[in-house]
Amino acid sequence: MAECRITEIFYSLQGETRTVGLPTVFVRLTGCPLRCGYCDTAYAFQGGSKMQIADIVEQVQAYNPRYVTVTGGEPLAQQSCYELLSRLCDFDVEVSLETSGAIDISEVDPRVVIVMDLKTPASGEESKNKYDNIEKLKPQDQLKFVICNREDYDWACLKMSEYQLKDKCEILFSPIHGELKPADLADWVISDNLPVRMQIQMHKYLWGDEQGR
Repeated sequence: MAECRITEIFYSLQGETRTVGLPTVFVRLTGCPLRCGYCDTAYAFQGGSKMQIADIVEQVQAYNPRYVTVTGGEPLAQQSCYELLSRLCDFDVEVSLETSGAIDISEVDPRVVIVMDLKTPASGEESKNKYDNIEKLKPQDQLKFVICNREDYDWACLKMSEYQLKDKCEILFSPIHGELKPADLADWVISDNLPVRMQIQMHKYLWGDEQGR
């Protein structure tokens, strides 16, 4: 039977995206081919435990959730993640996938809400962006830019124009926690009248950098 390597499964509040603040079960898969300079989940790069997909779904169901987020690491680095996503969708909850955008998303179950990054220059992983993925995004998906500085912001604005992103799906701008002042990013967005949703990592304001929240 299919299995995934899992770092943790936990129940908390969603700290980002369109469902911010809503109680959510998080399924964190182990492993990631990227090494972003600001990564806050490096503990998921290795280790973890192999679990049967049926057991993962059963553990998720025990929380009786309305929302489930599959995250990492980079979940799609495990081929079995695609089956896990479909099995979770069969449970009739809203399932979202947090992915780096460095791996093809075409095989992801269309019922899944994809939250995909475009890696900015300051991340150190801009070269890993798979721009073909943009055309595969659905209107209910979300495209996220993690902004480290003004140069990242200007780069993100250029990409929005180049790929006409406002017509693809919802766009999220997020400042690096502890490095870029959220008010600065807010001022830039307002000044340029950008069609984006600015977000902060709510969970870090609630619980700091504690893992598993």
